[in-house]
Amino acid sequence: MAGRSGGILFLLLAVSVSDALAQAVPEPTPLYSGNFGGGLAITSGNSDTKNFNLTGAVVRDPKTKNVIKANVTHLRGDQNDLVNLDRTSFNVRDEYTLSGRTLVFGQLDYLRDTFKQIIFFWAPTGGVGYKLVNTTSTQLQVDGGAGGVMERNPGRPSNKTGSVTSGQRFSHKFSSSASFNQSLVSIWKTQDFSDSLTNFSASLTTTVVGNLQLKLEFLDSYKNKPANPALKKNDRAFVTAFVLKY
Repeated sequence: MAGRSGGILFLLLAVSVSDALAQAVPEPTPLYSGNFGGGLAITSGNSDTKNFNLTGAVVRDPKTKNVIKANVTHLRGDQNDLVNLDRTSFNVRDEYTLSGRTLVFGQLDYLRDTFKQIIFFWAPTGGVGYKLVNTTSTQLQVDGGAGGVMERNPGRPSNKTGSVTSGQRFSHKFSSSASFNQSLVSIWKTQDFSDSLTNFSASLTTTVVGNLQLKLEFLDSYKNKPANPALKKNDRAFVTAFVLKY
């Protein structure tokens, strides 16, 4: 009986120690996080319209000083079988924190916009940023840099020039299930400072159920010197999408 009781006590002790260790060791933080999704709107009647969007984002954060972020957006729409919107953009950004608030970055921007007559717009840049606000729930960051631009428009050869950039980014988490993000980024060509591209975005994201989220986003693209003077400088889009977070 003594041997059996001792074995039971040893087993209970082993289980207790195992549970304690499991609670003491936190789950590892995922190296990658992000989301992808899309939306579709179809109307019919006096006019038939169809609009859809695809969006995606990924963040590589090993919880050290280096963070890599990437995002992509594709918008397309047609009315009565005529395409009236066709735009693709993406950004890849690598940030390295020098101190608690100061960082350096390198990034690559791309834009293709049929109705702005932009076949491609590539802008590799690098620079310095500073976090004006840096808390768990709220971040406000400004940055500036320099690099290059390569742009091609219909009927013209590719144009290559230097560039100067400025950016501002704000994010706030209302709760674990709702957040707001906003950014304003401008690129000026050193060859002609009146030729600039400014992109503004503001989005509200909320959890629907589990990892499924609803994203409402406003996008504004302003090209100060369009390839064709007859084109409007400003293009705006309001995007609604369901995205899956991972």
